[in-house]
Amino acid sequence: MSSAHYQALEPQTSDEDNEDIERPHHHIHQNHPHPMVRKGGVARRRCILPVVGGALFFIAFCYLTLSGDTRIALGLGGGSEDSEEGSHHGLDSINFRPLNESLHVCSENYEDRRQFMQDKPRSEYGQLPIIYFVTPTYPRREQIPELTRLAHTLLHVPRLHWLVADDQEKCNDFMDTLLNRFGIPFTHMVSPMPSKFRNEKPAPRGVANRRAALQWLRQHNLTNGILYFGDDDNTYDLRLFSEIRKTQRVSMFPVGLIADYGISGPVVRKGKVVAFLDSWVAGRRWPVDMAGFAVNLEYMAQYPYVNMPYKPGYEEDLFLRSIGLQMSLIEPRGNNCTEILVWHTQTKSKKLGLVRLESKYLDDRSNLGALLLNLKLMGVASTTENEGRNALISKNGKEKPHSAILS
Repeated sequence: MSSAHYQALEPQTSDEDNEDIERPHHHIHQNHPHPMVRKGGVARRRCILPVVGGALFFIAFCYLTLSGDTRIALGLGGGSEDSEEGSHHGLDSINFRPLNESLHVCSENYEDRRQFMQDKPRSEYGQLPIIYFVTPTYPRREQIPELTRLAHTLLHVPRLHWLVADDQEKCNDFMDTLLNRFGIPFTHMVSPMPSKFRNEKPAPRGVANRRAALQWLRQHNLTNGILYFGDDDNTYDLRLFSEIRKTQRVSMFPVGLIADYGISGPVVRKGKVVAFLDSWVAGRRWPVDMAGFAVNLEYMAQYPYVNMPYKPGYEEDLFLRSIGLQMSLIEPRGNNCTEILVWHTQTKSKKLGLVRLESKYLDDRSNLGALLLNLKLMGVASTTENEGRNALISKNGKEKPHSAILS
């Protein structure tokens, strides 16, 4: 009920209580109240004092016997600053009130119907064409997490060979260990961007990697399988792999989160691709995203001069021209290009993290030595003794000197 429905009550007094209130008298002794009236008031106060004292003692006893967490939950505070219970000290008690949120459950299903690659004998997948999944990548602090995320999608896909082409001069042992750990058939190669393109704006990122993968396919004379270019920062629906595995020549499908429209993909009429929807045409015959098509290797083998020139923004168009693509050859996938099976998600890249921490604390006295070494191998963070702000080490919400924790 709203507080507007309540009125403040005025103090009420009975005639008996009024005996304790001195009233002026109109006779000559008005400054001397009747002695019996004063005596009765004092007696009543003396009777009340033990009751009040007992109540205060009971409250104090309950407070001291309650746990710190219980006192905090009741908004009473408690716990020392250095104790675990004291870690919430000072937080408003509203943060610990019982939950009372409204919610609406739309649907639920408690049956686990997930299908993994292991749900069938490996021999049952033997007749499927192999998908050659080409992933260009480059060193940055997000590289390993993004490859890990992508790998846990590819773990569900049978008959797939992962071609990971890294834009650097030398092979990365950590990358080899990582790819081996996943258990996915893979080829790890390095193919650095030519130095003359590195200072261009925009630079043709990923072209050297994809060209290296195309060269690897040609060297192995592979004509049975499906080629797909899959960046490491995209998001893939598992249905995509079933769709592209059926590609006879070139299949196409929409890609979500592309440029101004939020979508790029074919326009389909009566089951045939007739045009394209893309917010940046720029004279491209095939204005599609790199993740929006797949190619049958048998078809591609008919064109000995397959190429992907170093021309930023035109890589897809010029590659598709090099394999003689015609509109009539395109196979629309994704329920006639009405479904999104791949998203052009992107991770905002940041500079390498710096942890300022004295090297003497990176020994086996704590986990930090091994942890920060792994982060350095991944290209995520590096330790320094004289750059940036000191690494924050805290306990119970308070910053502590490194020596206090790590010594």
